[in-house]
Amino acid sequence: MRWLIFDYGNVISKQSEVVPELAALLDVEPESFADGYWRFRDVYDRGWTDLRYWRAVGHAAGKRVTVRQAAQLTRVDLDGWRQTAPEVVTLLGELNQEGAALALLSNAPRSHGQFFRRQPWSALFHHLVFSGEVGVAKPESDVWNVLLQRLRCAPADCLFFDDRHINIDSARAAGIPARHWTGPAEARRAIAEAGLP
Repeated sequence: MRWLIFDYGNVISKQSEVVPELAALLDVEPESFADGYWRFRDVYDRGWTDLRYWRAVGHAAGKRVTVRQAAQLTRVDLDGWRQTAPEVVTLLGELNQEGAALALLSNAPRSHGQFFRRQPWSALFHHLVFSGEVGVAKPESDVWNVLLQRLRCAPADCLFFDDRHINIDSARAAGIPARHWTGPAEARRAIAEAGLP
């Protein structure tokens, strides 16, 4: 079996724009909030709990985050990342109907992974791999071992799409064919060139 593997953020999803709303919940400036939001995102994606992450973000902005606030911040953050691009979901639906084997590999916290699994589009995928659930994230080389074990396939039996060049380079270093995501039309061309699905 040959696999089509997609990233989530800025591929299936639209770019989240909720930082100002999140910052307002802690009564801090968006710029100050954004610094911690992104600085601690990698460790959040690798398994930090929601509470630990938001307390680190809050501390960086000079605020103490309560358990209740952390839960509220998580809900708002999830809402920001849940917005999908309709044209991409359409592409995934078409590929699914055509018999393509689809997998998702996303750097996402555990709570986000649990949330995304409940979304209608998730049923289009045979496998969903979230970094927060497996403890490793792109572009770490170990993430490809986890993915290939889940898919039970060789690197050459995949085609991976991601919006970040660092992740594409990492996939290629592991022997996985990878393409920079620019949209459904280019993805269709790449899939056809690869002789898939």
